[in-house]
Amino acid sequence: MLHDSLEVHHETDQPDRLEASDSMDSPVALAQTAPESEYPSDETIFQAFSELTAPAAPELPEVPLKTIAKTFVTRRPWLLLPLLGLFPTIAWTTMPHPMDRSMDPTSVDGTSNVAATPSTLSLAAPGLPVPTRSLSATPLPKVSPLTIAPVPTLTPVDLSKLTPEQKAQNAKAKAIFESTNAPVDAYVEMHVSIGKGSSIAFASTTALNLTDEKGNRLGNLAVTQAHTAQLSGSGITIGGQSFPANTFIEPELGGLLYLNNRPYRGKLLISSDGSTLHAVNYINLRHYLYSVVASEVSASWSPEAIKAQAVAARSYALTYYFKPANPRYHIGSDEYFQVYSGTQREDDRSNQAVDITSGEYVSYKGGVVESLYAASDDIVAEAFAGRGMSQLGAKSLAEKGYKYDQILANYYPTTKVGKIAKDE
Repeated sequence: MLHDSLEVHHETDQPDRLEASDSMDSPVALAQTAPESEYPSDETIFQAFSELTAPAAPELPEVPLKTIAKTFVTRRPWLLLPLLGLFPTIAWTTMPHPMDRSMDPTSVDGTSNVAATPSTLSLAAPGLPVPTRSLSATPLPKVSPLTIAPVPTLTPVDLSKLTPEQKAQNAKAKAIFESTNAPVDAYVEMHVSIGKGSSIAFASTTALNLTDEKGNRLGNLAVTQAHTAQLSGSGITIGGQSFPANTFIEPELGGLLYLNNRPYRGKLLISSDGSTLHAVNYINLRHYLYSVVASEVSASWSPEAIKAQAVAARSYALTYYFKPANPRYHIGSDEYFQVYSGTQREDDRSNQAVDITSGEYVSYKGGVVESLYAASDDIVAEAFAGRGMSQLGAKSLAEKGYKYDQILANYYPTTKVGKIAKDE
């Protein structure tokens, strides 16, 4: 019972059955004995005796249920311990839980299949009922298939419809492309002397960058005017500013240098020896030969004769590349060596002959031959004792059907055509 403090003790000693006895010493005179059937039973006598002897029970006040519960909790708090462990378990089992993607049997179309496989999940604590509320997982977003844009159809450009400005821009872009995607000749840098004196005037079609021998930037020059380099002690001055004795001047990409009104590709080295300034053009072998071949023979000649000239000019240049004529440059630019005129004499026909024979030279037992040549057989005989190629003779042989390697073999007996190979 909840109210033990209100216990009532009844002291009711049940008497044994009363029996008449003759031996009982009683001052009371007994009445005449009645028949047995008229006597009350033992149970009736016991109940009557209990009612007469038992004290009246006090009337208990009515206690509210809230007070009873509070009294119970106050007197016996340890009975609540099982409930403290029960409530979190129930709460955990009934609350939604994020599911591990590795356990999420989500179908390909993004709908959840959790309800179909409840046996794989056990979220309830041992001894507690599994919640009847169905589980749910957030479906994955549908992924659209990857779309690849179609390759646009390229329409060839009609060069005949280009404006003069567009043609000039196209030619410039072509020249830049060819200079950066060139055959093996483009990987050999020639140093060609193109002028000297106490002062050197130069200009460019673009701004000019100035660097020293180690490539350190020294400054730049504007494109709007010509510039003059002059001797100044052990160095040089340009526009009143002092620079080292060896200063490189390079136009921006696509620009040309001008020296004595001649345009040149590449970059310019102005070098002082203390008494004279030297102007040296740093140019790759390919562009160098573009100028030389077109300056030595006519681009209108037979292609085989021009090819023979290209191989002979390359072989001649390579001999000075390996044995320079001067510590400051490999080769000169006048008739004493072979004529180099910059870009003003270039021609597409002779340029093509240079590219077709790229890397080829006159070879004798693996070495490079100094392939001397002159305009005619008479000059070859007089100047080189007959050991060299006649340019007019090569033209004549090409017109007779000789190939360029046959022409070279005719003028340089016991030689072959060798070729420079680029390392991969």
